[in-house]
Formats: sequence, structure tokens, C-alpha cells
Amino acid sequence: MNPIKDYIRKDLHILFVGFNPSIRSSQTGHHYANPNNRFWKILYLAGLTKEQLTPFDDQSLLQIGYGFTNIVARPTKAASEITKEEYEEGRIQLQRKIKYFRPKIVCFVGKGVYLQYAKKKQSPWGFQDDPIIPGVQDFVAPSSSGLVRMKLEEIVSIYKQLNDTMRKCLETEHM
Repeated sequence: MNPIKDYIRKDLHILFVGFNPSIRSSQTGHHYANPNNRFWKILYLAGLTKEQLTPFDDQSLLQIGYGFTNIVARPTKAASEITKEEYEEGRIQLQRKIKYFRPKIVCFVGKGVYLQYAKKKQSPWGFQDDPIIPGVQDFVAPSSSGLVRMKLEEIVSIYKQLNDTMRKCLETEHM
């Protein structure tokens, strides 16, 4: 299985960070490509995209200021297959990417991704009070995996917080 390409550039509005690519993402070369993953639907329902997109639209989202990466590059069937060593190496690499590219918001798609990154035992949903990289807001969102037992409406309501904050930031930039 092959890792998939990061879609990242300087000054993104939001950098979405997942655990690692699924087998389907590795096969297609696109983020959140597993048909059971609700990522694209969640973005649309939360108002982060104007229409429901597909994994094949991932690169085009750079144009509206959204980027994609993962804490671990190796594709697996499940995040439980990721080793402690892979998380530690991925955490260091991710910090380097964030420091270099300086997105306004880093959205961790899964609380476990953030906990590994921040080396914490727990965190609330939404924006975090103590960002790891000064000047970059950390946002913890539920995983979009179909295995997550939260109701879709609940997940979307958390992602809407991200959308509301991003819209306010954009409005102040254009004033």
C-alpha cells in the first residue's frame, strides 16, 4: 500500500488532519475515499462546502483554503494498527508541517489524532485553549469514519463551530 499525497500550502484556512489513509484511499490516491467514511457529507452539511464533494475533489479544495494530511502516512485497515513509534514520528513531522505552512486552523478529524499529536489523555470537542503551535488554532472534531457511533447530526454540529469561526475570520480579513 502506498501513502497518499498531502494537499497543503502556506496560509490555509483549515488543514484537516486524519489518523492515516484507509486502504481505499491508498488505492485511489485520495483522502477520505472509503465509501463508509462520511467526511465529504459532514463538510457539506456543516456548510464548509457549497455542495457535497467526493474524494476526487480533495486537491481542488486547496483553492478555497482547505488542505489535507495525516498524522501517520502508512495506510491500514484500522487506526488500531498504527504503532506508538509511528505516532511519535508522525507527531514530530506534523508539527514541522504546521510550523512551516502556518494554517489558521488545524482540524483534527478524530479526537484520537489530537490526543496523539498533543500527547494528552483527554480534550473537549472544538477549539482548544492551549494551541501546540502558537498562532495556529487547534480544533478537535469527531472522526468521520462510519465506525463512529455518534449521530451524524451531533458530528455536524461540532463541525459547524469550525465553519462559524472560519466565516468570522474571513469577514474580518475582507474589512
